[in-house]
Amino acid sequence: MRNFYQTGDTINATAPSGGVVSGQALLIGALFGVAATDAAEAAKFALHLTGCYRLPKATGNGLTEGQKAYWDDTAKKITGTASGNTLVGNAIEPAATDATEAVVRLAN
Repeated sequence: MRNFYQTGDTINATAPSGGVVSGQALLIGALFGVAATDAAEAAKFALHLTGCYRLPKATGNGLTEGQKAYWDDTAKKITGTASGNTLVGNAIEPAATDATEAVVRLAN
């Protein structure tokens, strides 16, 4: 197909203010992903938009297997709270209330 551009699992994104480090989860516009590489501010980097990742999680609420996972862009953490946050995928393992990480399947 002549108009095919790429699969879209990983895209070239522009690093935000302060740059990014490999493994960092971030929201760029309405796209949520995990940085594959380090990049200085304004440099291009590979951003994974699909896959399952262990991400920082807010304490105070747990996640059940299959539950919708939201990104709190202020705290830079996964939460089960929808209000004011961005839906980024689903938990693929339960995470206790006091857990600091959650395993999430990204769904952009």
